[in-house]
Amino acid sequence: MALEPIGAIQGGARSVQGVTGTGYVGSTGNVAGAMGTSDGNGFATALTGAVDNLQSLQATSNQLAVSAVTGSLDDIHKATIAATRAQITMELVSTVRNKGVDAFNEIMRMQA
Repeated sequence: MALEPIGAIQGGARSVQGVTGTGYVGSTGNVAGAMGTSDGNGFATALTGAVDNLQSLQATSNQLAVSAVTGSLDDIHKATIAATRAQITMELVSTVRNKGVDAFNEIMRMQA
C-alpha cells in the first residue's frame, strides 16, 4: 500500500506545506568519501536549517491556535494538523541533536 504525502494546507497569512522530506540530508555537500575529508560544518548546517524550519512551523501553529481560540478559524483541523506537525518536528530535531551529542561524547571517550 503506497502512502501519498499530505497536501498543502491553506490557512491565514501562511500556508503549511505538504509533508515530503526535510531536504537537509545530503544538501550540504560535505559528505566525505572513503579517503576524503569534511569541513565539519555539515551537521551544524543541517541542524540550523531544521531549527529554522521548526520555528516557522511553531509560528504557524501558534497563529492558527490563536485563530481557533478567537473563533476566526473555520476549520479546526488546520490548527490540529499544524500543532501535530510542529510537535513531531520538535521531537525529530531534538532526537537528531541528542544522537549527535551522544556520537561526539563517544568519540571523546575513544580518544581518552
